[in-house]
Amino acid sequence: MAWMIAGASTVALVLMPVSRVGWAAQESGTFVWGRSGDAVSLDNAIADDGESGEATVQMFDLLVRARPGSTDVEPDLATSWSWTEDGTELSFKLRQGVKWHDGKPFTAADVKCTFELLLGKATEKLRLNPRKAWYRNLEEVTAKSDDEAIFHMHRPQPALIALLASGYSPIYPCHVPPRELRTHPIGTGPFKFVEFKPNERITMVRNLDYWKPGRPYLDAIEYTIVSNRSTAILAFVAGKFDMTWPYILTVPLLKDIRNQAPQAICELRTQNGTTNLLVNRDKPPFDNADLRRAMTLTLDRKSFIDILSDGQAKIGGAMLPPPEGLWGMPPELLNTIPGYDPDVQKNRRAAQEIMHKLGYGADKRLALKVATRNINSFRDPAVILIDQLKEIYIDGELDVVETANWHSKVTRKDYSVALNGTGSGVDDPDQQFYENYACGSDRNYSGYCNPELDKEFDRQSAEADQEKRKKLVWQIDRKLQEDGARPIILHGIAATCWQPQVKGLTTMVNSIYNGWRFEDIWLEK
Repeated sequence: MAWMIAGASTVALVLMPVSRVGWAAQESGTFVWGRSGDAVSLDNAIADDGESGEATVQMFDLLVRARPGSTDVEPDLATSWSWTEDGTELSFKLRQGVKWHDGKPFTAADVKCTFELLLGKATEKLRLNPRKAWYRNLEEVTAKSDDEAIFHMHRPQPALIALLASGYSPIYPCHVPPRELRTHPIGTGPFKFVEFKPNERITMVRNLDYWKPGRPYLDAIEYTIVSNRSTAILAFVAGKFDMTWPYILTVPLLKDIRNQAPQAICELRTQNGTTNLLVNRDKPPFDNADLRRAMTLTLDRKSFIDILSDGQAKIGGAMLPPPEGLWGMPPELLNTIPGYDPDVQKNRRAAQEIMHKLGYGADKRLALKVATRNINSFRDPAVILIDQLKEIYIDGELDVVETANWHSKVTRKDYSVALNGTGSGVDDPDQQFYENYACGSDRNYSGYCNPELDKEFDRQSAEADQEKRKKLVWQIDRKLQEDGARPIILHGIAATCWQPQVKGLTTMVNSIYNGWRFEDIWLEK
């Protein structure tokens, strides 16, 4: 099989953007963005939250990126790339003359250092390493010269280029210790860091030495933290913000904004994020597979969707359902999985029977806490979950956790039951399976581990034929749902709104992290 691919490749990221053209771009002003919460870190390598990722993406570049307005992958810090014939080496020719924000030159050594850090081979270790699982097939990266970096893999992995095009794959400077990047990032991106005042704002200014001619257009970006969603919406309606925080608006809130600010431009999109149930299978009594199965069977996914999204969110497995997603199971296959049968009452009768066998019933109920992150998109479905668990003799108490503590809490598995939201860096099975379900992954919050299924992860990853790979992915996804590895409640849909003076914005329908680098945006004066 020939693996040679060069230049801008039409890799099947299927980011499905919505693009606008036709305006005359101009340099203009400060873009003010209302944020729902504080960033956990300004080091994207350890960030697990959208607030961190969507800020740091402004300051860093990638080797390759998803082309705005297209499903293609295009050059970024790399100008071209090519595979060896056996598909185990991927070479990148790098852009020359690029400078870090402190003036030092960017070279292939920085690419090498970045992946030594992610692979855990660097002298200094990351405090958290949620993306390490993405690169378990990567043996090493070498610098052939200052302008060429080579990725050496254990086996073929056609989707590696898709992972590298995610907003979660920035290149870091060799000369800056990772611990310093957490509070003062230095990248090569279109905007330079100015200030981070926790619980108040993050500010950055135009990088005057940016390698892309004429970019960025904006003078500065200011992220204003407004933790109360209603307050943030009122500020947007009053014209204080140029844009709402991405995907923060439910369908009812979108209707409110359209009534109060009819001039606003709003789009309702899927974003490749799920609301899911976490059950700590190492903590009694949840180490009992039958109990976990009963909890999965009682889920009424349609009720969640009707209440939270006016019926517009999607039911699916681990992978984003079609048509927005490339890899999701078709409905006729999904509905054969236990718990996905549309007959909710039948599912619950089966769940109640399991609970009776375990000794639970109306006169002996199971009390527990349902942990969740203290933002609306987590709290609201957690309340619905607690109500549905009552149907199988489980009494839940809401336990809200602040964003700064949430990801570390679930990473160390300091919970019994939790309602979680998972954003995906790219619509590809390698990202989804290795990060969230592989044995030993930092982001495998439920502790699910199936060594035989890990082998299937590798098998689908090495498959170059997309249709054959899709069939393997469906088999894997079905097994994950049957095992209750991380029960998926829904695939989210939400809206983003911006003021009419904002031009050049592209939104993505299946990536929460990849469409928010703002070098192409300007404010019409």
